[in-house]
Amino acid sequence: MAEKRDYYEVLGVAKDASAEEIKKAYRKITKENHPDLHPGDKACEERFKEANEAYEVLSDEEKRKRYDQFGHAAFDPNAGYGAGFGGFGGFEDIFGGGFGGGFVGGFGDIFSSIFGGAAGTRQNPNAPRRGDNVRAQVNISFEEAAFGCEKEITTQRIEQCPDCKGSGCAPGTTAEVCPDCQGTGSVRTTQRTPFGMAQSMGPCQKCRGTGKIIHQPCKTCRGLGSIRRQHKMTVKIPAGIDDGQSISRAGYGNAGLNGGPAGDLLISVIVRPHAIFEREGTNIYMEQEISFTQAALGAELELPTLDGKVKYTIPEGTQPGTTFRLRGKGVPYLRSPGTRGDQFVTVKVGVPRGLNANQKEKLREYAAAMGETGKSSGGIFGKKKK
Repeated sequence: MAEKRDYYEVLGVAKDASAEEIKKAYRKITKENHPDLHPGDKACEERFKEANEAYEVLSDEEKRKRYDQFGHAAFDPNAGYGAGFGGFGGFEDIFGGGFGGGFVGGFGDIFSSIFGGAAGTRQNPNAPRRGDNVRAQVNISFEEAAFGCEKEITTQRIEQCPDCKGSGCAPGTTAEVCPDCQGTGSVRTTQRTPFGMAQSMGPCQKCRGTGKIIHQPCKTCRGLGSIRRQHKMTVKIPAGIDDGQSISRAGYGNAGLNGGPAGDLLISVIVRPHAIFEREGTNIYMEQEISFTQAALGAELELPTLDGKVKYTIPEGTQPGTTFRLRGKGVPYLRSPGTRGDQFVTVKVGVPRGLNANQKEKLREYAAAMGETGKSSGGIFGKKKK
């Protein structure tokens, strides 16, 4: 298996990059490698997935701290860098099992005996726990992002087993409270060390830390109490949403444990680039090419907008690079229905090519009438800037 690339390298940013720089780099990569724009291109698809994985970690402040400290191992369940003291599972993870294997309890056990077992306390395995969030992604067009739409998405989430109702036991049976730990899921042991007697708290081996023993497991979930199912659902995308933003559906994530609430469904929105428009906030920008004659004499233009084509009159003597504003033709504000941004149109004057002899002669006549000799007299580029 190929070694994972550094997440900062994947997004092409420095390790001290700001959240905005990370977001900007992520959006650039996903747009360039979007599967919809490169159908069948496996390389683009892999880069797209790689960027999503990197952004999910680096965009989360807590996850980024863990990654900066431990790298990819921070998210490897077999690496031992779970939540705990300083990113470890406690003092046992740092010093446990040292000193030639004789000091089994580790420093955590000593702290446990001194401070009344605080360092060795484990969470009740039968306490209600909230389910994990589920992440999904939806791809929409520029216009759909502007005006809103409905999309059908498919997700996989963990649900409570319908047959055992989450108990893990076959219908008509119940689990036995573990006789070794009395249902707590952990046992305390006392051990003699070079520093004296030390106590340690660890998971119960008989019930594997669950606090109960299932003699007849449910056949549907094989004693797990939960199953994974695929779901299709229709999601309403609000008008004005932007690329990279997310929609949350409370309670549509993985089921909780022991009666705990379900997690949420977090849907990342990817907006496909538009052929003409660029968006910045609620404003949109475009360039419109006009002829020299239209710029000099003025003209009525037919301009594309999100609402269709509109007519707009430019004045005579319009200079290249002039920007006009179409008020209220931008993107609706996400949290202010009925209010929209503006559209800005920058004109570019096109230079004609392939003129015939008659057209060239007319241009020479125009130049003569304007007093142009064909030699540079400074003009707008020859004047010293004041």
